[in-house]
Amino acid sequence: MDLEIFWFGLLGILAAGYAVLDGFDLGVGILHPLVKDDTERRIVINSIGPLWDGNEVWLVTFGGALFAAFPEAYATFFSAFYLPVMILLFGLIGRAVSIEFRSKQKSRFWRSYWDHSFAFSSLMVVFLFGVAAGNAIEGIPLGADHEFAGGLFDLVRPYPLAVGAFAVVTSAMHGALYLHLKTEDALQARVASWRWPLFGAFLVGLVGITVATLVRNPEALRNFERYPAAWAVVLLTTLAVANIPRGIAKAKPGQAFLSSGGTIIGLVFNFGMALYPNLVVSSLDPAYSLTIRNASSSQATLALMRNIAFLGLPFVLTYTAIVYWVFRGKTKLDDHSY
Repeated sequence: MDLEIFWFGLLGILAAGYAVLDGFDLGVGILHPLVKDDTERRIVINSIGPLWDGNEVWLVTFGGALFAAFPEAYATFFSAFYLPVMILLFGLIGRAVSIEFRSKQKSRFWRSYWDHSFAFSSLMVVFLFGVAAGNAIEGIPLGADHEFAGGLFDLVRPYPLAVGAFAVVTSAMHGALYLHLKTEDALQARVASWRWPLFGAFLVGLVGITVATLVRNPEALRNFERYPAAWAVVLLTTLAVANIPRGIAKAKPGQAFLSSGGTIIGLVFNFGMALYPNLVVSSLDPAYSLTIRNASSSQATLALMRNIAFLGLPFVLTYTAIVYWVFRGKTKLDDHSY
């Protein structure tokens, strides 16, 4: 396998892992204002308390892998999205600070402020990731020197904004399915009532974004024509989507949550297929696009970093598995809770 293809695939795995794992805790943050009282809000926060920072390791690893394997794409992306990336970083910091600071005082104003900060930060993080994905598919104005030749308003067009909104809905649905697994009694019943409306909104968004993508970017199907076996993943993704309402209706919340995760993995795969072999598409001229070939590090660097990835990724997977196993079951409040 070409080293460039290996790294493109590894970036996809890291992106999918982050989208599934941090996707539900970001969704929990988006839904946080909907719960009833302080005790329920504490339960909601503690349901992700042991997990959220570990989930973000996947994002950090993705950023490091992108920098190591495709430094020119890394530089171009972060220069083009400088302001959105700064807002994104403030959002990630805001979530962490909100979780840690919320229970430091019992003042209603204090806790209300951090509750809203937690929800708003979570929503902005998901929305900005969605906008970035939409811009990646639709393309941004890159010149012949691979430098960004546009402004902020070139990044906030209707299609990327729609993808951002769809990402928010998807994350909220994923978070609701997770919360239903982790809560009990009245809170669980309240969370259960959110699942059908969120799934309906997700389904409408999925159909709308799929149609918009094919209309605005017919080239998104070119790799499916070149590699017909990829349609198997589309079929599996469709089955995963169909199993979400089945799991809800048959009172199998674990199946519904796993199917939601499988759906997100399938969507990330489809995104990668639509993008490959590009990393940053130029809307000015396809010849100006950054690809896995013209934006990669040297072969020696890619080979060395591949060996490091083979050593490091098992540790990330093992850590993730252990944490999720240790903190399985319903969320309970104790003296050490947030």
